[in-house]
Amino acid sequence: MKNLIDIHGQMDNQSLLEQDMHIKFLDNFIGDKITNLKSKYSEYYNRFHELEKELKSNFGDDIEKQRKLDLLKYQLNEIDIANLQMGEDVELEDLREKMVDSEKVKNSLNEVYLEIGENTVDYVSNAIRALEKIESLDIKYGETLNTLKGVYYDLQELSRDVQSFSDEMEFDEEERARVENRLDLIHDLKRKYGKSIDEILQYENKINEEINIIENSEERVLGIKKEMELNLKSMKELSIKMNDLRTEYSKVLSKKVNEELIDLEMPNAEFLVHVKFNNKEEYYKDGQDIVEFLISTNFGEEKKSLIKIASGGEMSRIMLAIKNVLADIDEVPIMVFDEIDTGISGKAAKKVGEKLKQISKKHQVICITHQPNIAAKGDYNYFISKIVEEGRTLTNIQQLDEEETIKEIARIATGEFSQIALDHARELRAS
Repeated sequence: MKNLIDIHGQMDNQSLLEQDMHIKFLDNFIGDKITNLKSKYSEYYNRFHELEKELKSNFGDDIEKQRKLDLLKYQLNEIDIANLQMGEDVELEDLREKMVDSEKVKNSLNEVYLEIGENTVDYVSNAIRALEKIESLDIKYGETLNTLKGVYYDLQELSRDVQSFSDEMEFDEEERARVENRLDLIHDLKRKYGKSIDEILQYENKINEEINIIENSEERVLGIKKEMELNLKSMKELSIKMNDLRTEYSKVLSKKVNEELIDLEMPNAEFLVHVKFNNKEEYYKDGQDIVEFLISTNFGEEKKSLIKIASGGEMSRIMLAIKNVLADIDEVPIMVFDEIDTGISGKAAKKVGEKLKQISKKHQVICITHQPNIAAKGDYNYFISKIVEEGRTLTNIQQLDEEETIKEIARIATGEFSQIALDHARELRAS
């Protein structure tokens, strides 16, 4: 949720304590002048890394290039020798299935043929000859003879069909071995290069393209290196321009934050936006600058990184100073300040309340506080309390009306509701 809500506790100033965010704060403070430069720089930066990746992945050094070329040629030769045909794996699977069942089928067909050919047909033939001897005696014998002859011819045709079926099931052992070996080869190629013959053939085309690229890589390598050099030159030029802007505006931002710190009762503090240009030809996503916020909280002390400041009260005011300067450009819409008033009181607390009020003109501010000076600045006030019911602790949040707000400010200021305390609370609300 950090893009929507920025939570600040006594020692939990998220974005300000992340050094990587310091350059973003400074660039946002600079505005459009550097945005256009960063956009152009990003194009060259991203393209440079694309070229670098292509150079490394497709070519590499001579040893790696030759090793990859040998592997690709081996794969290509293995696929070429196989001479795969679309759909042949399906046909071979069907044929193998028939071969597996062929013996069982052939035995059954032979049994059928034996019963029809050698027994049944002969029996029917004998029956026909017997009827022929008596067909002239009665018409019904002639009709039965004709029917029996039809059965005889049908049985002969069935016998021929069964014999044909049996002949079709003839597979010699060499044919069986050929089918099995071919299927094993195809399955092995599928395991290596694709789930289907179509995918294997597509991979073969890809290999051909890669081999062609590598064998003609010298020209491509020179082209890539030349383009990378041009990109680096453009990145350097843009980095220098961005450094000039950051160096110039870092002074402005430092001055504005220091003015805020004086207003927050830190007259001896000195804030510095430190911009360091990297001359070692190392390029980051935002140029060659390393930006860090430094601070010295007491006169004569060395400036140190913001994250090394120990005092909670000082950190709270430094954070408020920076946030107030950057309020117009900070993209986070909601800011939660959780007891940032720890370690401060009196005039400093009053100034903190005023700064929070000023920030609230640009952002939704939610503040948890025990300081009357700060609570008095709120547009809406809520009282949070805890109660115990039936062995459980419950938290209660109640929005206060104006009179209740006055009483609560008086309570946290003096611990009582005397007329003097109430008048002081009204004065704080009016100020």
